[in-house]
Parts: sequence; C-alpha cells; structure tokens
Amino acid sequence: MSSAPDNFKPLRQISNCTLTVVFSVVLTMSAWRAFPKLLPSLVWANTLNEFHVTESNLLKSTNVNAHNFVTTAVKRVGASVVRIDTERTIINPFSDLLFDNPFLRDLLGEDIFKQLPREYLQKGQGSGLIIDRQGIILTNAHVVSGADTVKVSLQDGRIFKGEVRGMDRLSDLAVVKVDGRNLPTATLGNSSELEVGDWAIAVGNPLGLDSTVTLGIISTLDRSSAQVGISDLRLNFIQTDAAINPGNSGGPLLNARGEVIGINTAIRAGAEGIGFAIPIDNAKAIKERLIRGEKISHPYIGIQMLTLTSDVAQQINRESNVDISIPEIEGVLIVSVMPESPAMVAGLRRGDVITAIDDTAIADAAQLQDLIDRSKIGKPMVINIHRGEQTRQLSVIPQAIESLTTNY
Repeated sequence: MSSAPDNFKPLRQISNCTLTVVFSVVLTMSAWRAFPKLLPSLVWANTLNEFHVTESNLLKSTNVNAHNFVTTAVKRVGASVVRIDTERTIINPFSDLLFDNPFLRDLLGEDIFKQLPREYLQKGQGSGLIIDRQGIILTNAHVVSGADTVKVSLQDGRIFKGEVRGMDRLSDLAVVKVDGRNLPTATLGNSSELEVGDWAIAVGNPLGLDSTVTLGIISTLDRSSAQVGISDLRLNFIQTDAAINPGNSGGPLLNARGEVIGINTAIRAGAEGIGFAIPIDNAKAIKERLIRGEKISHPYIGIQMLTLTSDVAQQINRESNVDISIPEIEGVLIVSVMPESPAMVAGLRRGDVITAIDDTAIADAAQLQDLIDRSKIGKPMVINIHRGEQTRQLSVIPQAIESLTTNY
C-alpha cells in the first residue's frame, strides 16, 4: 500500500509545470509592455532571415536564370531577321475604259479625268531571314512578287537594295540577294523532327512593328493548303498558335533551341490563335535552285477533287440534277477535269472516283495531292477508278506546271 505523500506526488508535478507556464507568460507580457517595438522586430527579422536562406537555397537547387529559353533562342537568331519593304506599280484596271472612251470624257469632263491616275504606287512590307553571310535572304514569294524595288533593313540600322534572285509561287518561297559581307545568319533546323506540342517562337515585323517576338506551340503538322483555304499553293503547313500577323510573312518560326523550323506565311481570316508556316525542309530542298534563278517544276494531272465517303455520295446522288451515279465508297471524287490536261488525255472524267494510285489505297484528297506532288514528271502513274458500277485502271503521266496565276 502506498503512503499519502506518494499519492500526491503526481499532483505536485502538475502544479510545478503549471506555475512554470504561468511564470513564462507573465515574463513575456512584461517584456512586451516594457519594449513594445523590440520584440516584434526581432521575431520578424528572424523570419526574414529564414525566408532569404530558403529562397537562396531554392534558386541554387533549381538553377533558375533571370532569362528563359525564349530569350536565348531569340538572341541566337535575332540579328539575322530583316525587314523587307517593297514598291510596285499598279496599273489602274479602269484606265483604258475611262481614258479611251470619248463619251465618258465628255460626260464627266476633262477636270475629272486629270485627277484620275492611270497607275499608282503600292507599298508592301514583310520579313526575311539571312541564311548566308554573303547576303542571301529567304522570304515568302508573296512578299516580293511583282515588286519594282526591294529594300532590306537590318536590325543594326544598315539598309540594302535587294534583288529577287528566284521565286516559286506554288511553294510561296523566294530568295533575295543584297550586296553585303559577313552578315549575321540563322541556323536552319529540321522540320521533320517536330512533334505536336513543341515550342514555337515567331519572329518578324508584324504591322510595321520591328523585331517582334511571340510564343506558342506546334498545334498540328502537315496541314494541307487546301484545308487552310489557299488552293493555289502546293504545301503542307506547320500550324501554330504563336501570333502571326501581317508583316510577319517571311520571318522565321523557331524551336526552343533557336533553330529555324519554318517560314511564317499565313493567317486564317476570322480566326485567332491560328497561324501557318512553311516547313524549313521545303525551303532547304529548293533554296540553291532559287539562288541560281532556276524555275521550280511541280507535277500536276489537272483535276479538281473532293474527298468522298458513303455519306457524301448518298447526299450527292440525292441532291444532284445530273445523270451521273456516284458509287457509295471511300476515295476521291473527280469534280472537274482541266482541258488538255494529263488527266483528260488519260481518259479521266468528272464523276470518276479514284481509289488507288500505284497500288496505294487513297482515302482522301490531301493524300492524293501529296502523292501527285511527290510523283516524277513524265513517269506514268497507274490510277484505279470506279466509274458507276465499273472499275478501271488508267495510266496518267504527270506534267510540269511552272507558272500559275495567284492572288498575290
């Protein structure tokens, strides 16, 4: 049996602890009243010291730099991006009608006719990229097409007179030469290595605002010009959400390393966050020929076409007023055939459905156009078609289309 003092021992320990806590609180309150400004500043100073130590350790551990990868990429290519200003003389399309019509001259009076110009000067502006230290510049064909004068401005303030060496409207690429030496150049990357989601950095002079940089990602690859709504080009674009505006045309699209992966070329009217660039591999394939002033030949067979599915075929058969019956299959429907074209010579007709070329099944119009673009001029292609309920094989020989009227 325990004694009475032993029974009260735990109570004494609790009482001692309670007195100690109360005494500490009293001392703290007394110190706070005696030195009201000192204690909070000491506590806050200690807190700040701990924060700075933690922040410093964090920056060291994560290797954070004051600038990001975009800054590094732009510095790598920035000096090679140029501004291109053009002037072209435009003939008044109504000049012959107005000036050579004596009835209109008498009706409107000579004073009115003196105020009507027969021609006027149109100014344009775009971007370009120096790819050779001796003054070779890559840009869009539509930037310099029809230009009487070309002026090239570098970021260091130098201005050169430019000469259009070569131009290919179907791929929207051109080469301009300036009389320069030891000029800054850009590093050309490989667009074949791109993946959707990669960083995309657009550099150029949009809306006359020099040296503008925008950032986005690669939204999709191999977007056909037909899908974009530019039917007079033969291209598969890089699509990006990096802002591309008028004046960006001809400027570079960069990857995260500052390598050129595309040439900015187009925006889609009425859509925000959708821009297009020509893959740099396309430019690398023809740039030497453009520098030499050679024409770039493109194969064609001369058809207008439409991707066909069973649903589309049913709709055409239901709504069409012609006697042609469209087979309800997948392939490419020939909408029209150009006169005297390779397709007409081979016997292709409107309403035919192309299902294969050289034993390669055809699923849509973009695939068919790609096969034609990669075909060899003068080499026959075996085309499988459905004509009504019949199937046939025809041999078509692609020919060169070296000139094309565009909307530029």
